[in-house]
Amino acid sequence: MSRGVKWPIVSAIGLHGVMDNLDLRAEADAVLAELVGAPDGSARLREDQWQAVAALVEDRRRALVVQRTGWGKSAVYFVATALLRRRGAGPTVIVSPLLALMRNQVESAARAGIKARTINSANPEEWDTIHEEVERGETDVLLVSPERLNSVDFRDQLLPKLAATTGLLVVDEAHCISDWGHDFRPDYRRLRAMLTELAPGVPVLATTATANARVTADVAEQLGTGAGEALVLRGPLERESLRLGVVRLPDAAHRLAWLAEHLDELPGSGIIYTLTVAAAEEATAYLRQRGHQVASYTGRTENADRLQAETDLLENRVKALVATSALGMGFDKPDLGFVLHLGSPSSPIAYYQQVGRAGRGVAHADVLLLPGKEDEAIWRYFADTAFPPEAQVRQTLAALADAGRPLSVPALEAVVDLRRTRLETMLKVLDVDGAVQRVKGGWVATGEPWVYDAERYAWVARQRAAEQQAMRDYVSTDRCRMEFLRRQLDDEGAAPCGRCDNCAGPWADTSVSAETLTAATKELDRPGVEVEPRRMWPTGMPALGIDLKGRIPAKEQCSTGRALGRLSDIGWGNRLRPLLAEDAPDGPVPDDVLRAAVAVLADWARSPGGWASGSAEAAARPVGVVAVPSLARPRLVGSLAEGIAGIGHLPFLGTLTYTGPGGAHTARRSNSAQRLKALSGSFGVSEGLAEALARTPGPVLLVDDYTDSGWTLAVAARLLLRAGSAQVLPLVLAAAG
Repeated sequence: MSRGVKWPIVSAIGLHGVMDNLDLRAEADAVLAELVGAPDGSARLREDQWQAVAALVEDRRRALVVQRTGWGKSAVYFVATALLRRRGAGPTVIVSPLLALMRNQVESAARAGIKARTINSANPEEWDTIHEEVERGETDVLLVSPERLNSVDFRDQLLPKLAATTGLLVVDEAHCISDWGHDFRPDYRRLRAMLTELAPGVPVLATTATANARVTADVAEQLGTGAGEALVLRGPLERESLRLGVVRLPDAAHRLAWLAEHLDELPGSGIIYTLTVAAAEEATAYLRQRGHQVASYTGRTENADRLQAETDLLENRVKALVATSALGMGFDKPDLGFVLHLGSPSSPIAYYQQVGRAGRGVAHADVLLLPGKEDEAIWRYFADTAFPPEAQVRQTLAALADAGRPLSVPALEAVVDLRRTRLETMLKVLDVDGAVQRVKGGWVATGEPWVYDAERYAWVARQRAAEQQAMRDYVSTDRCRMEFLRRQLDDEGAAPCGRCDNCAGPWADTSVSAETLTAATKELDRPGVEVEPRRMWPTGMPALGIDLKGRIPAKEQCSTGRALGRLSDIGWGNRLRPLLAEDAPDGPVPDDVLRAAVAVLADWARSPGGWASGSAEAAARPVGVVAVPSLARPRLVGSLAEGIAGIGHLPFLGTLTYTGPGGAHTARRSNSAQRLKALSGSFGVSEGLAEALARTPGPVLLVDDYTDSGWTLAVAARLLLRAGSAQVLPLVLAAAG
């Protein structure tokens, strides 16, 4: 539609007649003033923001806005929403993966009289009520997480209604639509179908701060499908308030010590990103010990605690949130004074996106990266996301076709040897491609032809490798850091910033005191994490010929165990990763590792319920040590078990026998059903071990090097319990995650 078209006014503010362009601009500025809490009328849309609003409200166009974080993309879609609703349009639907940002946006929308609601994984108890409000027309804005788009009920019941009544569709983090984006999410690809189902003339706004030229072109093409050419509004990605730097320190203890000594020197409050949950918890605990007000925010944080942490940061009651990527890019806090990274992300584009939350409403903000030697090992650990080989995909399609009924993901695990998260991602991609469909009860094959696009999957894998190399280059470059990041995003105006540590010279003090370093080292040297036992058998085992299902009987379960550390933490994880690497040589357990294992046992014994705790419910002391047979590291596991037995004055009762195929029980990255299938019937209790267990009835300590899925410990413990052990207490060097 042309800008000459006039729209009937049904506004609650009482205006009558028709509006020309100037009147619409004045109305838009008035909405903005309410949105930002500036009743004096001092707030005005910038010209580039107004251009986007006009394209949506006057021209009803589809537009892609690629602008730096803090540019004001949310102001565009909230102002456009208010104007469109006053003209009789249906509700705005915003698809966004950022739960924290959703909550902020609901609050800010309310200031402008816009009723916003959100549907995401954190509020399932509200979904039915929200659905009803949307159907009654009581909701102006519905914020939806991308995962909801693939929910059967949402897709089949609410999504068609939204497509028919939506007044504006907003796709936040639009780079996720593209296969070529740094953060491809198959759930987002559902939007392609929704775009084609929208009523004619419904405007669409896609926004992102991190799209290079290729991603921009791809998203714009998808937006314009069947609706004319999309308008692309791309601005410079320079962040003049940010001062970038890299602080290179010898090890994890130095980095924790540096945080403890220099955190209060940083402006305002901010975010400390870590690569793993374990690192976030370690850093939070240490910083609190040193007197800092910080809160942890990870995928394991309860929703109520997340909300409290967000509020505490917004109101400056904490100096920092110590967060994983569960925080996404953070949330709407214009005065965020700093962003630190304890460990280097694997993508400079994702890094730019995260640091861009700082300095939006202040003149200066500090951004520091503290890379670690363990970063690349952690990248590899979490990199098992490549699209599976064609044989596994075809196997999945065949299983669905042959079943004649929907199959759940747990049921498919009994057929396809893929970890659950990877299997789910594969199914979502196949769903988008039309080869499978999610229905009530699971997944079905559609029978549509499907081609394995090996070239595309290989390109994406190469792109991930290129991003990792670019991040290494960012750390080591002697050129402008802001210019480096902008060039990664194909920002044509990239030029030296004059502020970063390479342009203006290092500005971060790298010193740490001996006392603080000693305290940090002591914190990271403290071993011991709990290992939860398996309590339920995997779904689908009878279909594999293994008669195990439902809950594992309590008398056949191992107890909660202990590990020295997790492979993903920055303390013991750094020591254990080289020892347990696939190419590491086998050998006796190192003395310091053995001493740490003994220390874990001592702490375990004194813990509530431990055999030396003195409580009425205390468990009985172990009467002996049993080793799990290891094909990859028999000397390591054997010497660990015998060493613990010797120091603890316990008899070493022996090692379980292993009769399975070579390497089967050491395989990692399998799903639970396949793992248990490989282990079933592979262990045994020798006559000598059985006699030893009979001579020394009571709890036994079960020793292994590593636990990932927990099924090796579960199967071994079940055998020992059936052989007469009163209790099985697992002790391993490392746990996954």
